[in-house]
Amino acid sequence: MINLEKLQNALVEYKKIFDERWQGEKYKWEAVKWFQDHWDINANDFADMFAKATEKTANLLASMNNFPRKMMIQYAQDDAEAVRAMFINLYDESKDVTERILQFQSSAQDLCDRLSPGYQHYQRPMAITVYLCLKYPQKYDIFKYTVCKATGIYLENDFIPTKGHTEQNIKGNSKLISEMQEVVSQDSELIELFENNLDSDCYADESHRMLTFDLSFYIANYLADKTKKAKEDWTGADIDFGISADDWRELFDDESIFNTQSWEVMYRFLDYGGIATCKQLSVKYGETPNFYNTGATALAKRIVEKTGCDIPVKEKDGSKRYWMILFVGRNANSDEDGVFVWKLRDELKEALEDVDFSDTELYADQSENSVNYWWLNANPKIWSFSDIEVGEEQNYTMYNDNGNKRRIFQNFLDAREGDLIIGYESNPVKQVVAICRVTKQNDGENLYFEKIEGLTSPIDYTLLKDAPELEKMEYFMNPQGSLFKLTKGEYDFIMDMVREENQENPIGSEQAESYSKEDFLSEVYMTSEKYDSLKGLLLNKKNIILQGAPGVGKTFAAKRLAYSIMGVKDESRVEFIQFHQSYSYEDFIMGYKPSGEGFELQNGIFYKFCQKASNNQEVPYFFIIDEINRGNMSKIFGELLMLIEKDYRGKKLTLAYNGLPFSVPKNVYIIGMMNTADRSLALIDYALRRRFSFFAMEPGFSSDGFRQYLDSFNDDTFYALIEKIKDLNFEIAKDPSLGSGFCIGHSYFCGQDECTDEWMQSVVEYDILPMLEEYWFDEPAKIQKWQNILRGVFND
Repeated sequence: MINLEKLQNALVEYKKIFDERWQGEKYKWEAVKWFQDHWDINANDFADMFAKATEKTANLLASMNNFPRKMMIQYAQDDAEAVRAMFINLYDESKDVTERILQFQSSAQDLCDRLSPGYQHYQRPMAITVYLCLKYPQKYDIFKYTVCKATGIYLENDFIPTKGHTEQNIKGNSKLISEMQEVVSQDSELIELFENNLDSDCYADESHRMLTFDLSFYIANYLADKTKKAKEDWTGADIDFGISADDWRELFDDESIFNTQSWEVMYRFLDYGGIATCKQLSVKYGETPNFYNTGATALAKRIVEKTGCDIPVKEKDGSKRYWMILFVGRNANSDEDGVFVWKLRDELKEALEDVDFSDTELYADQSENSVNYWWLNANPKIWSFSDIEVGEEQNYTMYNDNGNKRRIFQNFLDAREGDLIIGYESNPVKQVVAICRVTKQNDGENLYFEKIEGLTSPIDYTLLKDAPELEKMEYFMNPQGSLFKLTKGEYDFIMDMVREENQENPIGSEQAESYSKEDFLSEVYMTSEKYDSLKGLLLNKKNIILQGAPGVGKTFAAKRLAYSIMGVKDESRVEFIQFHQSYSYEDFIMGYKPSGEGFELQNGIFYKFCQKASNNQEVPYFFIIDEINRGNMSKIFGELLMLIEKDYRGKKLTLAYNGLPFSVPKNVYIIGMMNTADRSLALIDYALRRRFSFFAMEPGFSSDGFRQYLDSFNDDTFYALIEKIKDLNFEIAKDPSLGSGFCIGHSYFCGQDECTDEWMQSVVEYDILPMLEEYWFDEPAKIQKWQNILRGVFND
C-alpha cells in the first residue's frame, strides 16, 4: 500500500510542470507507436526489422556504457533465429512474465558466450522490460531499480526493491504502478492535460499506464530528496530483549558464541560508527557483503539459542529475523550504498566500546602468510578437472602456446603454496566442478596444484552469475584468462553454495556406530562360512548380485554386509536405489532434464556417487541396487558396462552426453538384489552377467541366529509352524517347475517382539498362501493340501 496523500501532493506538482515536461518525455509514447507499427516477428530480415522497430527508443535502450539495442542488433545479424526465438518466448503471454525475463537474460548470456566472449550483452531487467513495454504498454512497465526504490520510499510503499531479487522487484514494481494508476486515471485535470498534448505520432495510452510510469519517474528524480535520510523508523526499536551491557560482556567470554568472524564483524561495525550496510563494510574493510550478512546472522542465532530470547518478527518467507537481537534496521535510501541498514543496539554498542580489539583484524587479512583464493578456468576441449584424480598434482603452464604470458600474469606470480582454488570448466560445461590447492610456489614456468575434491553436484554458472554477492568478482568482470583472484568473502560464498549442494551425512565414520561380522551374523540369519564367502566374493569381484526368493533377507543383508566391511554404520558411504522399467541412463549417469523453460544437463545418482567416492579413495563405498533385474540393464548402464568391471576400475572413458572422461573408482562396490521367484522379470543381460558374481540367498531357518530368535519366544505353535514351512520348502525345491529359488524366506517371521497366534495366522493367510496360489495356480489339489497343513498348526 502507498501513502495516497503523498501521491496526491505529487500529482499537484506534476501537473504544474506537465506541459513543459512533455516536450522532453514525449519520445517514449512516440517510440511505442513506432515500434508497434514496424514490429514483425516473422520478418525475413529480423535484424533489419528489429533495428527499424526500435530506432526511436533513444536512451531507453542506449546510454553511457550500456548498449542493449546495439548488442541485440549485432546478435540478430549473427544468429537471427536465436534472437527471434528469444522474442517469441518473451512475448508469450501464456507464461509467467518473470520466468520469461529470466529466460531472456539467460539466452542472452548464451549468445554472448558464443558470439561475443569477453563482452557484456547488456540485456538487463530494465532493457527487457522496455521490450515488453513496447509490445504491451497497457500491461507492462519499464523497471528501473533506482526509480522504483526512490518512488517506493517517497510514497511509503510496503515494498522496496532490493538488488539481486529480480523476480520480486519486477512484481513489486508492477503492483506499485497499478496502485498509482488507479489514482491517475481518476484525475480528470491530468488526463485532459495529457490528451491535449497527444498527437498522431504518439501511442494513445488509453489505460494511462505509461503516464503513471512517467509520474513515478518524476517523483524519483525530482520530489524524492536524495540528500535526506529515510525516516528513521527502525525495525525492532520497540523490542527489548532484556540484555544489558553487562549481559553482553558476559556473552563475550563464551567462545562457543563469539568466534573470529563474529569479532571481525562487530569490530568493523563499531569502527564504522555502529550504523552501516553490509556493502559499506565490504567496501571499507574488505570481504564481500555476504561475509557480514551471514556472519552477523549466524552470531545472532547462537545468541538466541544461548539466551532463549524469542524473536517475534519474521521475514516474508516465515524465517525469523535473528539479526534483531544485535541490531535495529531499516531499508537503505537510494543514496546509500547497500540494501539494508543495521544499527548496533545501544547496550551492545556500549559493551563493545570496552572490548580490547588489538587481536582482531580491522581490515581483511592480506598479509604474506594468509591464504589466497583463486578461480581457475579449464577449457574442457583442452583439459578437464575430471582428468585429475583427487590428491594428484597437476601443473599449469604460465605461458600460452605462443610463449606469451597468460592474462593477469601477476595472479600466477602471487599464487602461493596452500592457496585454495575453485575449479571451473567453461563452455559447454559451465560449472564449478572441483576444489583444488596450490602445492608449491611457481617455478617461473608452471603453477602447481592438486585436486582435493571433485563435486558430486557441480554448481552452475548461472547460479553464481546471478548472485549479487559475486557481481564484482574478477572473472565476471572480464572472463578472458585462466587464473582469477577471489576475495575470501567470494570464496566463502561459493563454498556455501558448494556445501549446500554437496551435503554429506553429518555422522561420519568417527561418530558412527561400529559394526562387525558378529553383528552381521546376529541380525542376518546366515552361517559364518557363508558370510566369509560372500564378503570375499564382493571384495574380489567388486560387483555381486544377491539372488533369491522373496523373504530371504536380500535387502536387509545388503546394507549390513556393507556395514560389516566398513566396520561402522556410515550411511554417507552407502547409496540405495531401486530399478524399475522406466529407469534410464539419464537417471543413473547423466541426461537432460526439464529446467525452467528449457532443459539442462544433470548428473545422475551413480555419477554423483562415484564423484563422492573418488574424493575419499582410502575407504570403501557401497552402491546398492534393489530389484536390479527390473530395469533395462544395457540401457541404464550404457558405456559403464565396461567401467564397472574389476579390471577397468579407475580407467577413464568419454561419456556420451558431456564428452568428458569418467571412471568408476576402485573403492566402489556394487551390490544388486534379484528376485528369482518373479516369472515376469527379465533375465540378466549376459554382457552384464559376466561382470557380476551371483550369490544365492537361502532361507535361514536352520541358522544359529534364527534358532536363537525362535527359542527366545519358546512358543510351541511357532516351533510347529516353522517345521511345516521347512517341509513346504522341501516340496517347493523338488518341484521341477519351481526349484529352490522359490522357497519361502525366513524374513516373513522376523522382527517381532511378541509372538501371538493372531500374528502367525496373518502371515500364513495373507503372505504364504497367496504365494502358493501363484506357484501352483494349475494344481488346486496341492494348494488345498498346504492350506490344510498350515492352518492345521493352529488347530492342534
